[in-house]
Amino acid sequence: MKHHIWSQSPPDSFFWQDLLPESRPCQNRFVTGQRTYGGIPADERRTQRRTALLDAALDLLGAGGIDKLTVSALCAGAGLNERYYYEHFDGRDAVLSALFDSLAEELAAALLAGLHTAPDDPRAKAHAAITAGIGVLADDPRKARVALLVGSATPELRTRTTHTIKAFANLVAAEGIDFYGLTDRDPKPLIGFRATYLVGGLVHTLTAWLQGDLPMTRAELVDATTDVFVLLGEDLAREIRR
Repeated sequence: MKHHIWSQSPPDSFFWQDLLPESRPCQNRFVTGQRTYGGIPADERRTQRRTALLDAALDLLGAGGIDKLTVSALCAGAGLNERYYYEHFDGRDAVLSALFDSLAEELAAALLAGLHTAPDDPRAKAHAAITAGIGVLADDPRKARVALLVGSATPELRTRTTHTIKAFANLVAAEGIDFYGLTDRDPKPLIGFRATYLVGGLVHTLTAWLQGDLPMTRAELVDATTDVFVLLGEDLAREIRR
């Protein structure tokens, strides 16, 4: 993991490592400890059930509103007995939080994959990362709908959204420091400000675009966003090196 610069105190670690809810002990009387059932270890079976429930939640939210996210609907969609719901979640908010974190993790992975496989050029790297991130939402309308609905659904999720934006800003700052060869002696507030400005602005821009309020094609959106990231990144690097 790269060194994060944000403030005098250590920033939050990556949200998708710390915020995923822990599973409750298995309630299936056929599975205890690390026993296997049908050749599949207990932990793997629990992971499969949790994934199936989150996939069902994604389908339900993609087709309707949050009120459709009931225990019976989730378990029917996942093909599971309702007791398995309580193996992982204690209520709808826990499902929403887990789904939110799962989407954030996917976005982060896509951004980093695009960034690290692109040529060693600021525009190429920014363009690849932004293309990959926007593609996660634009290629799957269910995920776009989740991004629009879940982040502001409850006070807890609004707080989670704020922390997630900060985590992505930390990520942008760390990658920028690495790319431009900056050091801990460089001005942290300036770097943190620009990273927050870029990520926060992108979140609002994406929201407007996904809602149909920004009449641009995906390619135009990617190019315009790349322009802003490169402009502010290159400008700050020049300013710091003076």
